[in-house]
Amino acid sequence: MGIWLFYTYGWVGPRPTLPPIGKFLRAPALRADAEALLFSAKTFAAAMLAYYIALRIGLPRPSWAIITAYLVSQGSAGASLSRGVYRMVGTLIGAAATVVILPTFVAEPIICSLVLAGWIGFCLFLSLLDRTPRAYAFVLAGYTASLIGFPGVAEPDAIFDTALVRVQEIGLGILCAVLIHRFLLPRPMTGQLVAKVTATLRDSRRLAGDLLRGETDPRQQADRHRLALDLLALNGLAMHLPYDPAIVRPRRATLRHLHDRLARLLPLATEIEARLAAMHNDEALAALLHAIGQWIDAAPSPESDATARHLIDRARQLRAEAYAEPAQEGRLQTGNLAGHLAELVGLLHEGDLLGREFANTRLARNCTLRFSDMSATGYVHHRDPLMAARAATGATLGILTGCLFWIWSAWPDGGLAVSVLGVTCALFGNVDAPAPNVRKYMLGSLYGVILSLAYSFVILPRVTAFPTLVAVLAPAFLWGGSLQARPATAYMALGITLTIPILSGLGAQYSGDFADALNGSVALFVATAFGAASMTLLQTLPADAAIDRLLRLSGRDVARRARGHGPAEAGWTSLMVDRTALLLPRLAASRRSRPDTLDAMLRHLRIGHAVAGLRRALDPAVGAIDQQARQLLGALAESVADGRDDNTDALAALDQRLKTLIARVAADGDEGRWRLLDPLLDLRFALTAAAATDPKRAA
Repeated sequence: MGIWLFYTYGWVGPRPTLPPIGKFLRAPALRADAEALLFSAKTFAAAMLAYYIALRIGLPRPSWAIITAYLVSQGSAGASLSRGVYRMVGTLIGAAATVVILPTFVAEPIICSLVLAGWIGFCLFLSLLDRTPRAYAFVLAGYTASLIGFPGVAEPDAIFDTALVRVQEIGLGILCAVLIHRFLLPRPMTGQLVAKVTATLRDSRRLAGDLLRGETDPRQQADRHRLALDLLALNGLAMHLPYDPAIVRPRRATLRHLHDRLARLLPLATEIEARLAAMHNDEALAALLHAIGQWIDAAPSPESDATARHLIDRARQLRAEAYAEPAQEGRLQTGNLAGHLAELVGLLHEGDLLGREFANTRLARNCTLRFSDMSATGYVHHRDPLMAARAATGATLGILTGCLFWIWSAWPDGGLAVSVLGVTCALFGNVDAPAPNVRKYMLGSLYGVILSLAYSFVILPRVTAFPTLVAVLAPAFLWGGSLQARPATAYMALGITLTIPILSGLGAQYSGDFADALNGSVALFVATAFGAASMTLLQTLPADAAIDRLLRLSGRDVARRARGHGPAEAGWTSLMVDRTALLLPRLAASRRSRPDTLDAMLRHLRIGHAVAGLRRALDPAVGAIDQQARQLLGALAESVADGRDDNTDALAALDQRLKTLIARVAADGDEGRWRLLDPLLDLRFALTAAAATDPKRAA
């Protein structure tokens, strides 16, 4: 109708603006769909190649080669190779453990069940402590024992042969997946990593620019949270960098240096924000802020390096001038802010230099990083052995309960059910609340069962040639692969791609048995549902409890730093950034205030940084001022040792002692004492922020 009106009367009113075809093709949604389809096609090709080779060499369960190809395949060639290596290592360890455990304890079913369940729980414990892609090897070591061990109870004498064949099938799937993703339209990790580094540097400049422009607090908080998640994502990508097929790869040392500087930017931004809110009128400081803002808004370039060095020298000069006149109102705060501004420019400048080196993949730096003394620590993961042991114990008890039911009921398919239960507890037990992910997996398994029954008893009996088999399997597996490429549906895809090869009986010849397929489906759903229930009861940690524990551990670590213990500065900052990143998903499931909780974690970071700086600045000789500072640190350690920094009376007493000590240092007149002023002022601002958020204090 619209076309007829156009040719008859012409358009009436403004013509619609159609987007250019180039803009349409570059749309993020379309690009994501294209990448998902390409990933799915390559993964399906790897699975069919592994299946074909397994059939030709006579492996008894070629379906495991298909499953492995899907489990190993990742979005990039480097990630696929690293996952394949970890899976192979984990499979070998799990198979070896099963060969040792099963013949030794098979005569005692309960003890055998306890040992196998304990092994799976121990592997889960190690994976929770690692918290890197390497953890996949521990997961595989656990659930390989479950997959081989529990069904192998019926034939313990053949367990070595079963384990050997399973390793061959899994190794074949790994090899095919790695080769396809490496040589068929490979997607290198290096390009993704460089793009993420560029985006992270852009986010860091946005954070600094919004801060100096006085943007609203919600926007500044969003900037900080985005940067914390950027650093977590960068670490995840960097773990696969050694496996990337790119000819020239960026150095991981460069990324560690970059991470340390950007991690320091998070608490530094909060320090500057607090100073700006309390800033007195100062023309020199206002001019410096304006100049820094202009430098931040300008695009980073080699020409801006001289400007950065000039701004740093200018800020340091202003700091010295302000500290030389401590009696004037606001001069101490001005000097402290000027010092932080010098550090801000230095961090951003160093980030630009490192970003250029990273993007150009040079093998040697052409600059000397002079503006901060942080070593190349890199990302530091928060590890909680107690919570890991809790989850591992819950998994062990859940699997053992399933084994006892199997022994008591003499269920013929109990071995399959318990093996699925072990896989469920190992695979999904690395989060606080596994049940939602298990439900997604069950939904995918439901689709997989329906498709498997259709394949087994309607489609496959009519297939007589391998090319035809590939053609009929393609729709289901391509659909599952495209879901696997999207994080939101990855667990559902797992249920599809794991269920179809097993229940469809993809072996050397068709052997469809409706009773076996139905019993296997029942065992699958019973085991998965029982796994979800047991993890809800034994492994789930409420979001509020997880948040409280993170805050308590952070407070404990602040107390340790006040006593002179704990990690170095870069390690401390990185650890707290990781804890902040861990808080973000937990807050989505909590009813507590998101800004207040994140501010509490950031406050711990700021206090820990200040007390460590104060300890470094103290004179080894026991002077009056130094002794007073040490007593202050001891009192602070006592007040935050339980993870709380909002005790009204303790904060008031500490604040008064800080004011007295700052006045003594400022009146001392010794320039050597100025090194105490910055950490003392930092500590007072951080504790003042704690008092401001305490409802009793506000009242």
